[in-house]
Amino acid sequence: MSAEGPGEARTDGRVRIELLGPVGARRGTAPLALGPVRRQAVLAALILRAPALVTYRQLLDDVWGLETPGTGHKVLSSYVYSLRRALDEPGAGAARSVIRGGRGGYRFESGAARTDLADLAEEAARAHRAKTAGDLEAALTHADRALELFRGEPLPGPLAATERERLARQRRTLHQDRAECLVLLGRHADALDALMAAPLSHPHDEPLAGLRMRALYGTGRQAEALAHYQEMRHRLLEDLGMEPGEDLRQVHQAVLRRDDERLLGRRGRGSDRREPGAPSPRAAEPPAAGRGEPPRGRRAPARNDLPGDTACLVGREEELALLTAPVSPEGVSVVAVDGTAGVGKSALVVRAARALADAYPDGCLYVDLHTHGAAHESVGPQRALRRLLRAVRGSGDEIPDDLDEMADLVAAWRTATSELRLLLVVDDADSAAQVRPLLPAGPGSRVLVAGRRRLLGLDADLRLTVEPLETDDAVGLLRDLIGRSRADREPEEAAELARRCGGLPLALRIASARLQNRPSWTLAFLAGRMSDDLRSLGELRAGDRSVEAAFRMSYDQLTPELQRGFRALGLAPTARFDALTLAAMLGAPREEAEDTLEDLVDASLLQQPHPGRYRLHDLVRAHARRLAAEAPEEAAADRTAVLDLYVAAGRAAGDWGPGGFPADARTSGPSPFAGWREAAAWLKAAGGELVDVVAYAAATGRYDHACWIAEALVDHLVHQGRYPDCRAVLESALPCADLAADRRMASSLRSCLGMVDIYQGRFPEAHTWFTEALDLGRARGDLREQARAAAGLGAAEWILGEVGSAVAHLDEAVELAPRTGDDWLSVIARCSLGAIHSQQGRHQEALDHASAAAATAERSGRPRVISNALCFTADTLLALDRHTEATELLQRAVQLAGDPEDLALYAASLSRLATVAHLQGSLHSAVDIHREALSTLTPSASTWLEMEVRVRLGTTYAAAGRPTEARHEFEKALTLPAAADHPRQYGRAHEGLRALDAAGEPSP
Repeated sequence: MSAEGPGEARTDGRVRIELLGPVGARRGTAPLALGPVRRQAVLAALILRAPALVTYRQLLDDVWGLETPGTGHKVLSSYVYSLRRALDEPGAGAARSVIRGGRGGYRFESGAARTDLADLAEEAARAHRAKTAGDLEAALTHADRALELFRGEPLPGPLAATERERLARQRRTLHQDRAECLVLLGRHADALDALMAAPLSHPHDEPLAGLRMRALYGTGRQAEALAHYQEMRHRLLEDLGMEPGEDLRQVHQAVLRRDDERLLGRRGRGSDRREPGAPSPRAAEPPAAGRGEPPRGRRAPARNDLPGDTACLVGREEELALLTAPVSPEGVSVVAVDGTAGVGKSALVVRAARALADAYPDGCLYVDLHTHGAAHESVGPQRALRRLLRAVRGSGDEIPDDLDEMADLVAAWRTATSELRLLLVVDDADSAAQVRPLLPAGPGSRVLVAGRRRLLGLDADLRLTVEPLETDDAVGLLRDLIGRSRADREPEEAAELARRCGGLPLALRIASARLQNRPSWTLAFLAGRMSDDLRSLGELRAGDRSVEAAFRMSYDQLTPELQRGFRALGLAPTARFDALTLAAMLGAPREEAEDTLEDLVDASLLQQPHPGRYRLHDLVRAHARRLAAEAPEEAAADRTAVLDLYVAAGRAAGDWGPGGFPADARTSGPSPFAGWREAAAWLKAAGGELVDVVAYAAATGRYDHACWIAEALVDHLVHQGRYPDCRAVLESALPCADLAADRRMASSLRSCLGMVDIYQGRFPEAHTWFTEALDLGRARGDLREQARAAAGLGAAEWILGEVGSAVAHLDEAVELAPRTGDDWLSVIARCSLGAIHSQQGRHQEALDHASAAAATAERSGRPRVISNALCFTADTLLALDRHTEATELLQRAVQLAGDPEDLALYAASLSRLATVAHLQGSLHSAVDIHREALSTLTPSASTWLEMEVRVRLGTTYAAAGRPTEARHEFEKALTLPAAADHPRQYGRAHEGLRALDAAGEPSP
């Protein structure tokens, strides 16, 4: 036996050429550049026909087929020249070249280079000789070396097609010989793993089927070996119209006779006959003498009806640990496993049952109720009981013909199992009523029940919901199914494909089957074909397996009321939703909608990640949308209802109030929310998915809804500091404004974008938006939009130093606001106008505006509006040295700002309150309040607000004789993003630093 493995570097200096995968060559360890694929194909053709001379015509046909190049053999000479330069040793002439020329063609000199094809032939021959001689270990070693030479799809070019088929047959033969060696060596679990993973297997490969039956038998899985024979026989009859051959029939008879010598060779009885991964060997033979007679109702050997275990079960370690945990030996333990279609419940339960089988010497039974199969496949409790009774008592003759009543069958079953310790697997159960009669009576028995529906009426010791795989585990399963090398070539695409399959093992298996049947497809190509939810369902279909068909079976089991709710949920604009969402779509009370949702959870069509919040699996959601599309009028009404709900929520939660929106059908009816707090909490629960709602409305052609929702959400989002989300919402809706029937939206959305820019301190940009909005409002004669744009433009101009224009625009807004009934606008415009007057020293006029704003705000009852008005009023009172009154107003403003959790307003109010404490000489208190204000700011807070708080804190530190802390705050303010865009705060920070320098306070 050679000590040198395949592919190892030779010491004779010859070139090594590899064709069993991507074509490559090397001298020693140095790779050689062979050039493009056509040049590699020329080399492969010469090697395959070696040592014969290959004519130009043959070579052209071998490489180009029917599409030979017009330059004929001239292109061959250039390819051969380049190959000689790459492969020949330096200085080698034509006489010593790897490729020799001859009359009308070329010939490859086999002795001048080593190829992996030659290595393969050598190792395969050694493996065959060793096996024939009975040296199984040596045969196994050589087969392994031969198989290691295959690195992927071998050989390019038309000629290589037949050679690839020959190599595929040789590879399959090597796998089978290797597996047979493992069987004869007693390594049955390894043999089974090898057979499950063997590539290029043919569905009608009888020798492979026979080997698998022998390996299954060797691991103590006689029932599975027999089942595998029946599967192969059925496939041969269905596809080819023929019975299995003599060799496979003999294996089948040997399994029935438990003929170890025929199946396992001379090592059979001493072999490791256990299931892969099982905790201890399984007794596969009849009970030993002296053990006593088997108890009543039992036959020897113990029956094992468990189906075959899947070779690939990934990411279920925690679930398996729960299912196989020790249970009380005194009673019957029942475990109920549920989950959506295709999530892998049956595979999990079977794997657990096989791991537990050794602990149940009286038998491991399996019954599939086929609840979600065709009607004729369904197995009712009576039929299931008769099957189980036959399993424990023997043939059907032992069950009296008159034993038809359910009560009699149950009594017979409990009597037959009262002294047995059984493991029973009940698959595809739909109700507790189906399962209860099947429970055995013997102490210490265990029942594993799997089904899509949660069996709430079944007394279970453990209930386990199987969730889809996480992305990493899904990728791991994909790697096992299609081969690690193929998956690892496209790691990002593998992760994307796993996400497209939603972590469902069924979907991953179908996708893998498509990739296995289409070797030219990349993972990226298949992921691209699954680029949206609906296309994903179409791609997840292979033969008689379909993800959508599995979902449809679950849907067909629902009542009409639940089917209606399921279709509606497919049209929900967010991934997560609550009972109110479904209630709005169905026009039903919230309690009734919640009952529907809970029933769908129990049917495993809906997930509940958090109490009161629900979601559809991505693929289930796609199926629900398809079903909804079959009833277009119903779907249109559902979309309108759910989008109206978001309009109502945004308007109820915002500060604008009823007068802030034109009177229409969406403001005149009763609100689904008890008040602004409930509406704000509902929107907050949606989180970042609010952006998806506007995008959904736009994508479905609901342009007015897209605009209305975006407009209504502005207050809610900016007060939470969610400026990027707010901008995304508005930018998604803005293109819809020109398509919407509500023509005011073009102006309104621009004003909203201007507001966001004001909050973020982007004042030039805000000026542009408000100018456009004002022009559009005036062109339409829309006083409401004209007033809003004028107020926003005035605020931007004030901060930009255009005080005259600012006052004019704010006066216009103050005059128009009462005519439109817009109290919010009146408050905002008067506050801005009062602040300008206060800066100009016109404090009494400023106080008049601020007081009027505060009175209007009080009528609105909106905490944020009142808090804002109080802050502006307090600023004016401070200018008039009325500190006590200012303190009282600011304390109330802080309290009001905290009510709706407006952190920015809360921080601004606190900072003003700290300023009053500073002015009153309470510097220590002022520092504490400033620091509290600073601590409430989130990373999304506007730069100008953080600068304002830090500059005020720095000023207080300086007054308190703490120059180091003061300098830190001033410098921090100046280093904030886009600090220079805020000249007022920027200038004050520099003034603070100059004052410290003038006082002789050194920099740290």
